[in-house]
Amino acid sequence: MATRSKTRKVRRWSKRVTETSDAMTLDPGVFKKPPRELAKSVKRSAERSRRRKSEPYRSAMSMLTFYENRAGKNLSAKDRARLEAAKDALRELFHRPPRRSRTSRSGTATKRPARKATGQVRARKAAPKRTRRARSTPKSRGKTVEAKGRP
Repeated sequence: MATRSKTRKVRRWSKRVTETSDAMTLDPGVFKKPPRELAKSVKRSAERSRRRKSEPYRSAMSMLTFYENRAGKNLSAKDRARLEAAKDALRELFHRPPRRSRTSRSGTATKRPARKATGQVRARKAAPKRTRRARSTPKSRGKTVEAKGRP
């Protein structure tokens, strides 16, 4: 009896999306370009494309994000930084506000105000008791009964 090797067809949805979807058509090798050129190329493709379903800025930003997410953990820190720089350049090209960062203008990380160490906790208002109407039987008409379960 001959052994048959088990081959499983691997579905690569992201490859199919890149090749056949109603996404915009990108220039070959576009993701290997420097950030500013990458942003210009993606912007040009988004504005020329008739297959996109949203505005050019949104479509271009989605393509950069899709590429970044598709690469996942295999994307080096250098390439991830290049893509983030390309997104910033794209925002600039489309005259959009810059990305909100987690640092303040002075360049230091912003902190939340610390809680008081005295153990004081804000007092919570007690939730009003939920009530429901009793079943309409001759004895209980118009009476209100406390709800069972959660307070």
